[in-house]
Amino acid sequence: MSEAAERVEAVRGRIRAAAQRAGRDPDEVTLVAVAKTHPPEAVQAVVAAGVRDVGENRTEELAAKQPRVTDVRWHHVGRLQTRAANEVVGRDVLLHGVDRRKLVDRIERLAAGLGVVQRVLVQVNVGDDPAKGGCDLSEVEDLVTYAAAQQHVDVEGLMTVPPLPEEGSDPNAAARPHFATLRELRDRLGLHHLSMGMSADLEAAVEEGATLVRVGTDIFGPRGPGPWTGPPGPLA
Repeated sequence: MSEAAERVEAVRGRIRAAAQRAGRDPDEVTLVAVAKTHPPEAVQAVVAAGVRDVGENRTEELAAKQPRVTDVRWHHVGRLQTRAANEVVGRDVLLHGVDRRKLVDRIERLAAGLGVVQRVLVQVNVGDDPAKGGCDLSEVEDLVTYAAAQQHVDVEGLMTVPPLPEEGSDPNAAARPHFATLRELRDRLGLHHLSMGMSADLEAAVEEGATLVRVGTDIFGPRGPGPWTGPPGPLA
């Protein structure tokens, strides 16, 4: 078994164990391998190990890697700048970081021009952390309603990044109440996806209902020194 396959299996084992503790079917949880800073060769090795969903934080990295990695469903998991939306809208990418009306308007215009419906998740700053993106809890229902009213935007669920835990504390315990809050919001709004949980706190995320977990370090190892952009190439 390759090193990539061993890492993937270890993460899948954690997902299975957490799902079983919560009485869930592990197949309800999709592993999104976040490839930030890692080259296409590393991504392809993870795909060869059975991962089909890959996430990128930056539009330029997604643009550089998408035509070079096969058999992948792509996710943009970082906060999306309005001016960069044209780099991902209509490219068969699930956008996790939609958090404001201005961005929704931009996505709608771009998608309408391409004749497509763009899939999105609304990002929520559940922990009210100034270091994190996402709309406030008080704004979620309004933003979801606004986005869902657009003809070319499909709101599939919610996403969050919890605040960093205090040093020495249990990341799962620290994140759990934030994940529970997002699940309650999702249920109240009648949406499907919950994108929450990363390498350190995926157990709590799965136990609280995550349908998408975004794992980078525990799949790919430590991040590189900067974005991987590679030679220029158009999106696939």
